[in-house]
This record gives sequence, structure tokens and C-alpha cells, in this order.
Amino acid sequence: MIDHISVQVDDPAASAAFYDRVLTPLGGKRLLDFGDVIGYGTTQPTFWIGPVTTEGRAREVHIAFTAADREGVRAFHAAAVAAGAEVLHEPRVWPEYHPSYYGAFVRDLDGNNVEAVCHVAE
Repeated sequence: MIDHISVQVDDPAASAAFYDRVLTPLGGKRLLDFGDVIGYGTTQPTFWIGPVTTEGRAREVHIAFTAADREGVRAFHAAAVAAGAEVLHEPRVWPEYHPSYYGAFVRDLDGNNVEAVCHVAE
């Protein structure tokens, strides 16, 4: 149902460095650069970052990226920590969502709640 999503960031270069690093374990990569606007995806851009263009600061959003397996969630978490992300929740099973929901949550450089999730039972 969702074709793509775009979030505003305070420092596009710093955010791009962060997402370049944390999306790699999930198979994502930088696909397009339009100045300060950058598109990520696997075959086409589905996640975009760009500078704040409205009055005030960017507002927090929650973004969940799909991981193929639990190792991908753990690799995302490790890459995010290495890139300076605040850990919100270590990788673990979240049975309150469903029995095989395995996710890790971090806060990116702009305060967004960014998650990697795998829905496959181990």
C-alpha cells in the first residue's frame, strides 16, 4: 500500500551517513541523490531523507524496516550503535505483537524511532 516515505532531517549529510550504514545489513542502499534529498531502497527508492523545509524542527516518526532474518535485525542494531544511535530496545522477540515478531529499536540522529523487524520464526 505504501509506495514511499520521506522524512525531514536537520543535517542531511550526517543522516545519510547514518542510513548508509544501518540499512546495509537489511539489503538497503542509497539509490538516488538529488542535492540534499537522498533515496534508499533495494531496487527503487522507497525511503527518502531531506532537509527540514517547514517552520520549526522535524517531528519524530516511527519507521520499521524489514529484515530477512533475525541476524539482519542484530546486524542493523550493531550498525546503528556503531553509528552513534541511542538504543531504545535491544533485539528481542515481542510476543505482544505476535509470537515471531523479532525487532530492535534505535533513535536516529534526528530523534526518529527506527526499527528493524523480522516476522519469521527462528
